[in-house]
Amino acid sequence: MWAVTAKGLTKAFGDFVAVSDVNLEIQAGEIFGLLGPNGAGKSTLIRMLTGILEPTSGSGTVLGYDLTRQAETIKQNLGYMSQKFSLYEDLTVVENLQFYAGIYGIPHKKRKERIQEILALTGLESRTGESVAALNLGAKQRLALGCALISRPRIVFLDEPTSGVSPTARRSFFNIIQNLAYDGTTVILTTHFMDEAERCDRVGFMLNGKLIAVGSPDSLKAGTLPGTLVELEAPNAIQRAKEFEGLPYVKDCSVHGTVLHVLLSDEAGIEFLRNTTGVVPQPIIPSLEDVFMYLVRNPEGEEGAR
Repeated sequence: MWAVTAKGLTKAFGDFVAVSDVNLEIQAGEIFGLLGPNGAGKSTLIRMLTGILEPTSGSGTVLGYDLTRQAETIKQNLGYMSQKFSLYEDLTVVENLQFYAGIYGIPHKKRKERIQEILALTGLESRTGESVAALNLGAKQRLALGCALISRPRIVFLDEPTSGVSPTARRSFFNIIQNLAYDGTTVILTTHFMDEAERCDRVGFMLNGKLIAVGSPDSLKAGTLPGTLVELEAPNAIQRAKEFEGLPYVKDCSVHGTVLHVLLSDEAGIEFLRNTTGVVPQPIIPSLEDVFMYLVRNPEGEEGAR
């Protein structure tokens, strides 16, 4: 069963096309991550799928409801967590949950039980009486997720939910997300963090409003780069990367501290680099970051990545 479908989904603001011709299907119970640089169109796509923005053209469904004709029904059946968390700073933790329980129409006799479940899920049981203004960013993040989940939605959209929080808080937050998916909730999130993307069932890369690659992390790492990826030590990595531009066999090069990742057209380039640099390049398995950087620098290769 598809939780989300999109066919030719496009959103323009005047002459600016923020999202262009997106085709996508997301399965129920899947964790789907949207990656891309700032301005790629991730948030605009999320806002169309949540019924907040009406598409300029194209069609789509969420939980079987039509994006344009049934936008209000879609809003009533999903959870949404924005980048700014949408919490009331002057209210306490439990008061925020009570407020959202009322917004979603949860019957009074069921609210207390549901709020206790959310507090347990998010690890906020001991902080119910604290004002939101006094919470650290990680706790605010978990409370915002709890508010989005208060109505037991079958699908939840998270727009850069872990931006600005510590690595420990990000890991804890993602553990909650994985438990949700295990219980059958569809989770769609935007992120800049490759370690989070690695934990998604599938990811989609967006660039300049287009969805240029979709697949599981493993399939994208195995099938996107057209050649052999090698790693070599280079203390003056930035200068060395410039020297590699235009060399035979070298298709792409990226700097990772004092290490270079070099994409070669074939394995014969390994011997060429050894003779040219005096350093033995080591073949490596591409990371999602390698795939992402290649797609950003080589958008003309996007069709082969889909």
